[in-house]
Amino acid sequence: IKSNAHALARYAALVQEAKMVPIVEPEVLMDGNHSMKKCFEVTSKVLKECYRELKIHKVNLKGTILKPNMILPGNKSFEKSTAAQIAKNTLECLKKNVPVEVPGIAFLSGGQTEIEATQNLNEINKINDTNFLISFSYGRALQQSALKNWAKDIKNISSAQKIFNHRSKMNGLSTSAKWSMDLEKQLTI
Repeated sequence: IKSNAHALARYAALVQEAKMVPIVEPEVLMDGNHSMKKCFEVTSKVLKECYRELKIHKVNLKGTILKPNMILPGNKSFEKSTAAQIAKNTLECLKKNVPVEVPGIAFLSGGQTEIEATQNLNEINKINDTNFLISFSYGRALQQSALKNWAKDIKNISSAQKIFNHRSKMNGLSTSAKWSMDLEKQLTI
């Protein structure tokens, strides 16, 4: 944890020195059978160390974006969590461990399905009582369905584009807590 936090802080300092905005990504993977509580504990430890190192390296936190994981049980855990529980625990972890100067948080999808990642982000934004602008930086949860569809017929570009545009729209709505399952189901190809 210390080595990774140190490397992230050095990176962030160099990026700011080059007059750019560093995206600080201290991801805790959801691989394993750990509980949501354990994820909260480990993520807290990682964030605390990360911000300790950023301070040592004199990184201006107002000029950074945090790219963390959500607080989730492991992907092999038998513990089931609702989007409301994930949102509550994730926001609590952020409030306890991320300095208020940080302007933006862009979540990783971290192995969640497209719908889970969108729904969880929507729930976080419903209860966001911080000054953090909370958004997404999804890879798989943004493009997986479009890529699967495109792989079936690489000449059918418009279908893949419609699917990708739909995912983009759904995730965009979740940043302002305006997503719903009804809107999710409106995709027509």
